[in-house]
Amino acid sequence: MLQGWIQIALTLLIVVAITPFFGRYIARVYQEQITFLDPILNPIERILYSLVGVATKENMTGWQYARAILYSNIVMGLLIFLILMNQGWLPFNPTKIGAPTWDTALHTTISFITNTNQQHYSGETYLSYASQMWGLGYHMFTSAATGLAVGIAFIRGLTGRPLGNFYVDLIRSITRVLLPICIVGGIALMAAGVPETLAGPVVIPTLEDPNISQAIARGPVAHFEIIKELGENGGGFFAINSAHPFENPNGFSNLIEVVAMLSIPTALIYAYGLFAHNTKQAWLVYGMVGVIYIAFIIITAIGEYNGNPAVNTLLGSTQPNLEGKEVRFGWAQSALFAVSTTGTMCGAVNSLHDSFMPNGGFVTLSNMFLQIIWGGQGTGTAYLFAYLILAVFATGLMVGRTPEFLGRKIEKREVVLASFLILLVHPIAIMIPAGIALAFPDQLAGISNPGFHGFAQVIYEYASAAANNGSGLEGLSDSQPSPIAIAVGAKTTATALWWNLSTCFSLLAGRYIPIIGLLLLADSMSRKQQVPFNVGTLRTDTGLFTGVTAGVILILGALTFFPVLAFGPIGEAFWIARGIG
Repeated sequence: MLQGWIQIALTLLIVVAITPFFGRYIARVYQEQITFLDPILNPIERILYSLVGVATKENMTGWQYARAILYSNIVMGLLIFLILMNQGWLPFNPTKIGAPTWDTALHTTISFITNTNQQHYSGETYLSYASQMWGLGYHMFTSAATGLAVGIAFIRGLTGRPLGNFYVDLIRSITRVLLPICIVGGIALMAAGVPETLAGPVVIPTLEDPNISQAIARGPVAHFEIIKELGENGGGFFAINSAHPFENPNGFSNLIEVVAMLSIPTALIYAYGLFAHNTKQAWLVYGMVGVIYIAFIIITAIGEYNGNPAVNTLLGSTQPNLEGKEVRFGWAQSALFAVSTTGTMCGAVNSLHDSFMPNGGFVTLSNMFLQIIWGGQGTGTAYLFAYLILAVFATGLMVGRTPEFLGRKIEKREVVLASFLILLVHPIAIMIPAGIALAFPDQLAGISNPGFHGFAQVIYEYASAAANNGSGLEGLSDSQPSPIAIAVGAKTTATALWWNLSTCFSLLAGRYIPIIGLLLLADSMSRKQQVPFNVGTLRTDTGLFTGVTAGVILILGALTFFPVLAFGPIGEAFWIARGIG
């Protein structure tokens, strides 16, 4: 037990240690200050700006920034859809995989351009290397860079600066943040044993019978894996994601992946402090999120360490819950990975979330409901400060002070936008399609588990889509037959069609409506005159206010989603405790 807790503690210490260095670098990049990569990247970026036709000093309004995102994402979406539907004749297809079904291609396209990477397919049997590299891998960079650009634009607006230029932020996010780290991280993963090859599957005889052969899938995995974690993408090259030994072979690779998925969201909070010239507030917010994050890790890890009471009764002793887990990671690293991947909206998995005890189901769902621990790529940081704006407004009303944030008044427009983003859009994107699916459990949902867990499976799928996370409890009939199976006569299924199309609604609503709202909120804040600090100003860089903010976050989340949690993991926990499960 002690070894597992030490592993978790050391991983978190590494993340905290790199936060100020990485956060300072990110702040310098987006404030266009000198960095050590300038001699290499400045000439390359000038060429890219010239090709795109971008005026680097031209600032955009909130609507202009949002339109630039929508236009570019539409073009990129068409590109990935065409690649997927034509992969049968494109190169780098050693296993000659044909085109997927149109609904799976559409869902995959929308899933990857929204930085969700929810996968209703198995990568090694459904997609060619060309689709994985040119289609999905390319969008792993651009979708992550889009979210990072939105987060930076929001921070600029919040601190009274112009929002900047989306195309400049997109390019700088790729060239100066994502790509350099991915080069180093990809090499480190190859050193850890992750393959990087364009060769086809290896065919070898089985150990049981030398006369029977098996094909072992491989491919250009290492570069795919590092951007999957760093960019909060989460989509696996193989069906079982980071539980696969070719994606995550050992403890060292697991450490790289956990640190990678946490590094940008944590660093962005510190970068905010540098933009606002208030690192004290940044560390307070960092600590608030960190305390909730650590509490969630403890809740999940205790559940996995204590195991399933029904199984322990049969064994006559208390044993960790190792169902659906890789023994090379065990209960501790599985719990840490699960909380981190749902907290950062990454969505990668090194164990099967469906097999976690109700503690883990409660935490992973709560992470996706709140979306701020640590939050998605850039957009999660913006969500976090939208909560701060609501906390400022609520606290100002309680103590009779003018609600101000960073010297700028919080007025009706800001409160309406923040409330709309947090209290309306996200629940609608989850509850409406989930209600329809649950009304037709056999015809549409294809639930494989009865009772509370089956309910949680459905809610999880839509929460994952709306939060742009992409992980799943699995067990739903949400996958169409592979192109190989279709070629020999397999039929498509109605439940898979429903899941592909209905989650597209949650994917789009959960991504673009909040982005537009966040940019409009930032634009509104950037245009406000700064009010001089006086005795009537509510300080937001104190422990008391930070505690109030934590209360606002948890109360709003509880009021909105507690009934869902009660019918899901909480109900399941009581069910197991009574010896029914």
